[in-house]
Amino acid sequence: MIYIVLYVVFELYEVWWQKAPTMQGMLQNMYKYYSKSIFLFLVMHPTFYFAIIFMLYTHYNMYALILFALKAADIATKLILMKQLFIDKENSAELSVMLQAPIHPLLPYIGLTLYPFLIYMALL
Repeated sequence: MIYIVLYVVFELYEVWWQKAPTMQGMLQNMYKYYSKSIFLFLVMHPTFYFAIIFMLYTHYNMYALILFALKAADIATKLILMKQLFIDKENSAELSVMLQAPIHPLLPYIGLTLYPFLIYMALL
């Protein structure tokens, strides 16, 4: 249970500093830290490090591997989008529309439903 609570606290922290009304706003919040240092950006994702440690703790349990893969894919996607938007400054009209569309206020909290379930299943 302590692993789930710890993960929820880390996830709430990530949601807190990334939260914005649009996906582009979320990426802008993330780019503030990325532009200072990529290491700072990575440190701002404690759930990623939790996933690595938890994967090792559970001896590479399938659910822990899924948790790690999802977190790694999430960070990689954010990095690719930030590079495309803020560094290369090239994005399609479709991507611009998608990123500027308002997101539901509960969308950033989806990780609080999926990831604790994976932690629970890995501990069974």
